[in-house]
Amino acid sequence: MWFDEWLGFAAATLTTISFVPQAWMTFRTRNAGGVSLAMYSAFTVGIALWLVYGLRLGAWPLIIANGATLVLAGAILVMKVRIERERRRRS
Repeated sequence: MWFDEWLGFAAATLTTISFVPQAWMTFRTRNAGGVSLAMYSAFTVGIALWLVYGLRLGAWPLIIANGATLVLAGAILVMKVRIERERRRRS
């Protein structure tokens, strides 16, 4: 059983960390042109549902990973919406 939990934590860590470079670049450059609004919207809702699922199961790897990923993906999504709104307002 401990192996399964550690396997879950390892997978969760890697998949969550994979969002850090995208979030960092989006905030640093204020450029979200390569980010799909539809994809990130659907992904963020999916991550929120995985978080609820993890909470219902009491599965800490799911809770921690999806909580952190939700924050990162949500931040990228908010930046995308703000940048697009500013771009439309300027044109």
